[in-house]
Amino acid sequence: MRDVEISRAIVEAYFNDLLENLQLDVAIVGAGPSGMVAGYYLAKGGAKVAIFEKKLSVGGGIWGGAMGFNRVVVQGSAREILDEFGVDCKPVGSGLYVLDSIELASTLASKTIKAGVKIFNMVEVEDLVVKDGRVSGVVINWTPVKMVNLHVDPLTVEAKSVVDSTGHGAQISQHLLKRGLLKTIPGEGPMWAEKGEELTFEHTKEVFPGLYATGMAANALAGAPRMGPIFGGMLLSGRKAALEILGKLRGE
Repeated sequence: MRDVEISRAIVEAYFNDLLENLQLDVAIVGAGPSGMVAGYYLAKGGAKVAIFEKKLSVGGGIWGGAMGFNRVVVQGSAREILDEFGVDCKPVGSGLYVLDSIELASTLASKTIKAGVKIFNMVEVEDLVVKDGRVSGVVINWTPVKMVNLHVDPLTVEAKSVVDSTGHGAQISQHLLKRGLLKTIPGEGPMWAEKGEELTFEHTKEVFPGLYATGMAANALAGAPRMGPIFGGMLLSGRKAALEILGKLRGE
């Protein structure tokens, strides 16, 4: 075993994946719960999809549960998604289930990858490609390059649709706002779990031609409430976006 053989295996495998994913059906930005669920259902439906996550780890806000207590809650309407992924949960009354946040994050990641989604972590989307009034791809760079503000040009990935799953800041949609292509992003409202969960699903939609918003990004774009450590709306949001995009890809 030579050191150079190890290096060669890593470099060749990674760059083969990158080359293979420069043209996509769907580029998802953010590997939180809604982004990974969207990717899972898109891949299961036959779409070519990759997720770009600027952090080292995937899972978004799942890992810490609530205040570091690594448990989260999901409502009954999202139970079937937990069952499909094989995540264990325990009923706690009023149609709610409690589950281990570590199991949720790790299982979502594993099943999403096994469904055929390629996840590129430590890759930040610094801009969008917009052609003829439609989002047509993403502009990517290494996260460390952006962190230290180096003047290094990015690369471009083509995609038929892009999904903003970047959470509270709706960071991808912000690129359209600063160019006047979106009128406003009001940001999420104060905590109201019940309404926030309902509106997360309702506001999951195409927010600009070719650009969809899921999870807290959808609520931030609509000014809807935040909801804390309940994640059913995130799961349902990801699936809803995936099914809508698949319908358009199939011409339905």
